[in-house]
Amino acid sequence: MITMNDKKTLKFFLISIIFITFGVVSAIFVGYRHISDKQDKLVSNIQSKANISIGKAHQTATRNGITEWSLDAASVEYINNKNQAIFHDLSVKFFLKDKTNVYLKADRGILNTDSNDMKIFGNVAVDNGSYRLNCDNLYYKHKARIISSETPVNITGDRFDLVADSMSLDLNTNRSIFEGKVTGTLRERITL
Repeated sequence: MITMNDKKTLKFFLISIIFITFGVVSAIFVGYRHISDKQDKLVSNIQSKANISIGKAHQTATRNGITEWSLDAASVEYINNKNQAIFHDLSVKFFLKDKTNVYLKADRGILNTDSNDMKIFGNVAVDNGSYRLNCDNLYYKHKARIISSETPVNITGDRFDLVADSMSLDLNTNRSIFEGKVTGTLRERITL
């Protein structure tokens, strides 16, 4: 038989367990809110610059069902309020009408997502198989399909070396225009 004293002890024990459980749940809730607030502040600092950050990115631009270029990068940050994507360690393959390709590599590039225009910076190298162009930065105008540089460029081919203050390359016609001070060396192969 359960005595009155046993009932009081059991009641005290159950009430103690309820209070301890309530205390543990309250402590977990308060601790979680504290950690959550710190993470929210960290995330909001990152989001103030980039809305999305992605590793290993691939992007393609097509017009009228024809692929005009494809881009691969080690990482990308999308900034929606500026309509920009910032690519790191990127390579771009431009597809020409004559079925040849122009390859571009650089440390960093900024793509305007509303126009597909690009600004490309750092160790820029452009190669089409016949020549290699090196410069500090390039601009790509998507609508006109023109690559241009307003800084000095160094172009090397099998039969020439060329340095120019600025240049532009029309990807529709595969023709280049060099401006400013232009110097070069032409090499002719002589057979005996």
